[in-house]
Amino acid sequence: MSNVTGPDTAPNRNQRFEQLVDQYQKPVLYMCYLYLCDKTLAEDAVQETFLKVYKRMDAFRGESSEKTWIMKIAMNTCYDINHSSWFRFFNRRVTPEMIPDEAVQTDEYDEELAIAVTKLPHKLQEVILLHYYQGLKVNEIADVLAISQSSVSGRLKRGRDKLRNLLEGRELDE
Repeated sequence: MSNVTGPDTAPNRNQRFEQLVDQYQKPVLYMCYLYLCDKTLAEDAVQETFLKVYKRMDAFRGESSEKTWIMKIAMNTCYDINHSSWFRFFNRRVTPEMIPDEAVQTDEYDEELAIAVTKLPHKLQEVILLHYYQGLKVNEIADVLAISQSSVSGRLKRGRDKLRNLLEGRELDE
C-alpha cells in the first residue's frame, strides 16, 4: 500500500525544510567547522547534511528532537569526510583567523577555547561540541553517537580535563 499525498504536501514539506535550514544551519556549520577544521569542508558537510535531512524528512519519527536528529546526521557526515582516504593529508592546524564569521554564534565566543577543542581526540571532541556548543543533553548525545549515557559522561569528563590541561599550557597527551 503506498502513501497518498495531497496537492499541498510538497509546498508544506519545502516550507518545513526551509524552516529547519534557517533554524539549524549556523549551529551545524559551527560544529562541522570545529570537527573538520576547514571552512570549505564544513560548508560541504552542511550541504550534505541538509540534503540528507531533506531526503529523510518523511522518515523522521519524532523519537528525538529535530535538533538531535539533524546533529546526528551532521556528525555522521563529518565522520565520513574525516575518514575518507585523502583527508589524512589535510593540514588540520586552526588559527583564530580561520574560523568563519558566519559560524560564530555569540559575542562571548572564546577563540582560544574553540581552538583547544579542535586539538582534542575526536571521541572527546564530538561530545564537547554536542554538549557545550549545541546544548544537547547527555541522553541526546548518547542517541546521536549511539553510545551509552555513561560513556558520554565519561568522555565529557575526560574532555574537560584535557581542555583544562591544554588551556593551562600543559601538553595534550593523546
